[in-house]
Amino acid sequence: MTKVLLAEDDATMILLLKTLLEMEGFQVTGTETRPEAIVQTVQEKRPDVLVLDAHLSGGSGLDVLRQLRAHSTNGPRIVMISGMDLREASLQAGADAFLLKPFMPDDLIATIRRLAIPSS
Repeated sequence: MTKVLLAEDDATMILLLKTLLEMEGFQVTGTETRPEAIVQTVQEKRPDVLVLDAHLSGGSGLDVLRQLRAHSTNGPRIVMISGMDLREASLQAGADAFLLKPFMPDDLIATIRRLAIPSS
């Protein structure tokens, strides 16, 4: 079962995404949105995919992304999400995918499924 970690500071969004992804068969966990808490949770839970908001109340998701990529080459696949078009910045910082809010649920599900498949 694919493990997904949600790092999003909007409680309603977390609830909706968690419900949606669990219905699709993913094992889903949320995390605090302080950057150090996200990094620690990634290290402890070892998710397959991290869905990371670029704008967190506790700091920058892009900074978290850079920190995760600097410390590990075999960490989770990372899907950055944002209401601003930060596609280029996210991909340059090491994200595996970017989704612009509001995104369609099917787009998130397809992205997670694509990233969770081990490369050959």
